[in-house]
Amino acid sequence: MKTLYVELGDQRRYPIFIGQKLLDQPDLFTPYIRGKQVCIVTNETVAPLYLSRLEKTLSAFQVDVVILPDGEAYKNLQSINTIYDQLLKGRHNRSSTIVALGGGVVGDMAGFAAATYQRGINFIQVPTTLLSQVDSSVGGKTGVNHPLGKNMIGAFHQPQSVVIDIEVLNSLPARELSAGLAEVIKYGLINDAPFFDWLENNIKSLMCYEPKDLIEAIERSCLNKADVVARDEKESSVRALLNLGHTFGHAIETAQGYGQWLHGEAVAAGMVLAAQLSQQLGWLDAGDVNRIEELLRAATLPVQPPSAMTSGQFLEIMAVDKKAIDGAIRLILLKAIGEAVIDDSVSAEQIRCLIDSPCDK
Repeated sequence: MKTLYVELGDQRRYPIFIGQKLLDQPDLFTPYIRGKQVCIVTNETVAPLYLSRLEKTLSAFQVDVVILPDGEAYKNLQSINTIYDQLLKGRHNRSSTIVALGGGVVGDMAGFAAATYQRGINFIQVPTTLLSQVDSSVGGKTGVNHPLGKNMIGAFHQPQSVVIDIEVLNSLPARELSAGLAEVIKYGLINDAPFFDWLENNIKSLMCYEPKDLIEAIERSCLNKADVVARDEKESSVRALLNLGHTFGHAIETAQGYGQWLHGEAVAAGMVLAAQLSQQLGWLDAGDVNRIEELLRAATLPVQPPSAMTSGQFLEIMAVDKKAIDGAIRLILLKAIGEAVIDDSVSAEQIRCLIDSPCDK
């Protein structure tokens, strides 16, 4: 088992445990549960697979369960109210702990419920998808979607711990594994060029669920994210670099309808658009963009946005993205593979050309 720590200053830190058969180890949970009550939040897909194991592991506590519908379409305030209902019916107090058992949607909603129930209670992340293991479970971003924008309602609320059992990935559909690899590839692009090289050499084994390489990829990803979060917990500066591809990607998810494109698929197409824009600005060359596209293709990820999506749709949604500041669209672009920068100087016209004139890219 690997153990990493997210260091937040003021003597605040929490562990990330990475390994196999971790769901069955009470000692990874008990020290991070403050009271006697636990509420497990999961969904209809994950519950039949892993809920009974986790309930057994937490048998020393009074355990309530919330089973939500599965899918990005249910990441809304109605689902949050379902969690609140169970917490209130079970008479959970401020010493209760929420345990999020699921992917990024479950983790974001369980974390938001924990952030707001009685003004904040503990929670533990048990991510069950690769995407949530390497990204959304670490860093304390929680929230829900609004019809006009993804993740527009939320709070920063750090978990007490993150328990990453890679054996749960054996039940993960291939499409979901690929979606997670988009976020893994992102870390190589923003600040870890040697990791990008490693991914180019090991992408086939990752696609085959090779445990040793999965642990390596998850560890490297979590180390990268933990470092950025430690330097900028609430995204006032460098943490924004983690959004490479996300401004374009969130626009795709919103326009297509939540759940039609998986988050990682939309981010993959968004990263290519960011790379192409970086090339137009003279930072990347054609070979760099080609390497990025080839690695994403090897992970069976899309490298183009939806063909019917117009630049007007992109610009309308991006204008209300939470990363926009004072009317300017803030993008994460690439000076080189392994070197991302924050840029708010790109014009609407440049984005129109990027989307509408693929032959000129």
